[in-house]
This record gives sequence, structure tokens and C-alpha cells, in this order.
Amino acid sequence: MSSDAKEGTENIPDIDKVISELVNYASENELIEADDKIFIVNRLLDIFEKNGLAEDSEIIKNSGVQELNNTRPIADILSDCLKIAVDNGLIEDTQLNRDLFDTKVMGAVTPMPSVVRKHFKELYNNNPKLATDYFYELNKACNYIRCDRIEKDQKWKYNSEYGIIDITINLSKPEKDPKDIIKQGKFAASGYPKCLLCKENEGYAGNLSHPARQNLRVIPLELSGEKYYMQYSPYVYYNEHCIVFNDKHIPMKINKSTFKKLIEFTDMFPHYTLGSNADLPIVGGSILSHDHFQGGAYEFPMARAEYVYTFKLDRFSDVNAGILNWPMSVIRLSSNNKDSLVNACDYILDKWKNYTDEKAFIYCNTDGEQHNTITPICRQKGDNYEMDLVLRNNITTNECPWGVYHPSANLHHIKKENIGLIEVMGMAILPARLDKEMGILKNALLNNEDVRLISEIEKHAQWVDSWKDNYNITKDNIDEIIRLEIGKVFVQVLECAGVYKTDDNGREAFVRFIKYCQ
Repeated sequence: MSSDAKEGTENIPDIDKVISELVNYASENELIEADDKIFIVNRLLDIFEKNGLAEDSEIIKNSGVQELNNTRPIADILSDCLKIAVDNGLIEDTQLNRDLFDTKVMGAVTPMPSVVRKHFKELYNNNPKLATDYFYELNKACNYIRCDRIEKDQKWKYNSEYGIIDITINLSKPEKDPKDIIKQGKFAASGYPKCLLCKENEGYAGNLSHPARQNLRVIPLELSGEKYYMQYSPYVYYNEHCIVFNDKHIPMKINKSTFKKLIEFTDMFPHYTLGSNADLPIVGGSILSHDHFQGGAYEFPMARAEYVYTFKLDRFSDVNAGILNWPMSVIRLSSNNKDSLVNACDYILDKWKNYTDEKAFIYCNTDGEQHNTITPICRQKGDNYEMDLVLRNNITTNECPWGVYHPSANLHHIKKENIGLIEVMGMAILPARLDKEMGILKNALLNNEDVRLISEIEKHAQWVDSWKDNYNITKDNIDEIIRLEIGKVFVQVLECAGVYKTDDNGREAFVRFIKYCQ
């Protein structure tokens, strides 16, 4: 055997030890009980297509698995699992196949849905926060929330005229391998599950066109007489980023029932905020085909925004109302009377859906196509419920085919995707490409290179020209400068998405709508 071959063999982890470590990790993190250990060992042997343990193995002792000290992080254990799978020819070494396999492994040690739901209910009956704490930690422990990837995300704060804004560059989702892209193009999707939010995802093995979900667990809820489920996002953008989705695969729809459901959820989980993307293309989220909400235990920047204009709705005397100091167009309604608040929200929604102001270039519909809708967000604050109603409009023109109230073309080098619920609330979710591009830009500025001559970043040239001469750029301040200027762009992105601009003309037009509602 050559020295190279010997070295390669030595780098392959011992499968018996890896299985033992996996089972002990699961036990330490309360994913399995002691009585489950031998059963789980055998499930893992099956996944690794191994008939049994080595004759001289000391893993199984005293009807249990050998206890290991200092169990490694799950990402490290799974890395060894993947090395074994690749070396034994169980999977092709692509990112998609690696994700399918390590999720299958974690599915073997994740508690059954009935176990999770029973424990959640027991904790909830004592304290709702204890229940969500348990469920969130479970999702991290079983690697549904891939903490090792989320830690790679870039995050910082930008101090804007509207308050502190959250900026993130999302690096959690791995880039697709070209081999996977080719295979996906040839793969015929089954249509089961219908989308990533369907209940049938729980435990689903996944395939080339659909991610594995063996370690997904969901909690059933009832909102306004309808069945929903709660889960956490696998790529959490903020603390306890949860998704609440309808039992049925039905389209998003903002109506009176939406407001009732949001309030009912905050009654169930007072420590959570919950909101909904708008229900129209361009201004809605990425999945409009399945009714769902997003929320979590995080105070978004918009929650801290204050009124710049207050008013009363004559029909709802116990509801406080006002326009927020925010780059988008937001009406905040507040009351301790749930019924009044729901009715007031529904009243504003109806008025907005049928409102046209040609002077402000707001058209509720053109050629029968609806343009006006709302992005609602609900939270509890003291004894009151707060509902933020973000006015949205998805009209397009020949000059703005991507949407009039959408990031303008000169901002697309930073952000061109839809502005959804999370970003409406003041958290930028910027594309992963920026991480590499800003690294190249940093070196170009420090070396006084012409950005226009560097293909990867030439799209940023006009933006860079607008600010680089304002600074004495050094290696010590370059990162802070780039982050500051990205923050400025994101605020402009939100201002573009606002149907009423924050200048005098915009505020005047906004007040016209308020008076129309009174």
C-alpha cells in the first residue's frame, strides 16, 4: 500500500466509534431515552448499510452504549458520518447528497412527533415559554436548525434616522453544486409534499428536488377554528424564528380572519411576535401558495418605532392609531379590546384595498388586477395588543417592471429580491454573494484599483464612487465603512418599498388616506 493510500485510509473515522458518539450525543441532549440506545444503534447500522459491529468492538456494554466523555458538537460528528458515507460509496460527494444523508442520520435519533407534542403540551400547561424553549432547543439539538451554518451569517447594526436597523448577509444556505443542478434538471418532482410548508414534510426523506425533513417536528395549533402547525425555520434569521402554517395547502390571503389569528397566537404565546407576508406577488413572500405566518422571540427594529402622526378612528373609540416614523408606510393600531382591534384592522384593510390617489400614484387596481394589500404584524405590549399594518402596492410600469414600490434598479447590486415580512420589520436579508463581493471590493479599495475593471464587482462601481471620497480609507476602518454604506442602501430599499415617501409630499398624501378612513 502506498503512503498516500495509507494516509487516506487513516483519515476515515471508525464507524463503530462514530455511531457510539452519535447515540451518546442524542442521549445527552435528551433526544432519546436510555432504553432506546440499542434500538438506535441498529437503526444507524442500517443507514450505514453495516450488518453489525466488529467482533472486538467494546461499544456495547451492560446492555447499553459505551459512554464517551466530551461528546463533540453535532456538526463535527456528522462530518465524520459523511466521510464514512462517501468513502463507502453510500453517497456521491455533493452538497445536496451530503445534506440528504446527514438529515437521514439525525432523523434516526430525533424523537417521534407524538413524543415531542406530548412533552410540549405538558410544558405549555405550566408555562408557554418553557414549551417554546424546549421545542427550540430540540430543533437545534437534532440539527434541523443547523447552528454551524447560521454562525457563518454576517450580522451588524446600522444607526439610521428611523432607529437601529438590523443587517444580515445570509450565508446559511449552501451554494448548489453544479452536479446537483444538472441532476435536479433531470429529476421529475412527485408533487408530494406540495410545497416546503405542507404538513407532509414532517419526516419526509427528501430527494433531488426537495430537502430532507426526517428531523422536522411540528406542533399542532388551532387559530380561529382552523388547524395550523408551528415549526422553526431551519435557517433562523433571528431568535426563535418560527413558521405557523395552515393544515391545508391553500393560498395566502389577508382578511379579517388573518387579524384574529394573529391576536389569538399572541394570546397563546405572549412572548412571541407574529406577522404575515402580503398576499400579492412582488410585495409578498416567496411562498404565496401556502397560507402561513412568521414570528418569534425577537424585538424587530420596527417594534421600537414611534408615532410621527396620531389620529382616532371615530368608529373605534377604544383603538389608538398613528403613523410610524419608518421608511415604509405603517399604521399602528393599539387596544386592549381584541374585537375592536380586529374590526379596526379589517376596516383599514377594506379602505386601503379600494383606495386610489392618482396624485400619489396609488391605484387600487388596473384592468381588474388588485394592487393594494397589507402586511400585518401583531405583538403584545403591556396590557395592549399592537397591530402594525404596512401598506403595500404591487403596481408595475414599463419603467419599473419589477414594481414601482420595490427596490429601484440602482439598488439591485445590493438587493433586488422581494421585500417580505422580515425586511419590512427592519431586518435586511442580503444575498450570500455579497460576502465574496465585499471581500473583493475591500481589497480593491485598499489597493486603489478601479472597481470597473474587476468583473465580479463592476456592478458596485457607481455606488462606490458615490461615497469612497468621503472617507480616509485604511485597513483598520474599511470593514466598518462598507457595512455603514450597505446599511444606507438597505434603508433606501425600504424607502422604495414605502407607498408613501417620508418627505413632506409623502406625509401629506399619507394623511389624505387617514382622513379618508375617518
